[in-house]
Amino acid sequence: MTKDEIEKKIIHIFEDQFEIQDPKTDDDLREVYEFDSIDAIELLREIELLLGVQLTRDEKKAAMDIRTIDDIVKYVMAMDKNHCKN
Repeated sequence: MTKDEIEKKIIHIFEDQFEIQDPKTDDDLREVYEFDSIDAIELLREIELLLGVQLTRDEKKAAMDIRTIDDIVKYVMAMDKNHCKN
């Protein structure tokens, strides 16, 4: 997947699953959208569905520093690359 494809899919997830309309890619998810740990767990599940893989515990831990949609896009690109090797 390209960066643009991933970004569009992530924005769609935010609009569809979290009911956040027109999210900005550089907004702090916690501050602007009150994104919490339960939301983060749901988002990781959506990422697994998007990638068609189950993320490892270490891969999920790596997501704990995510603050923006831009961060999520970079994370998904890295996970996609890692899982394409396997």
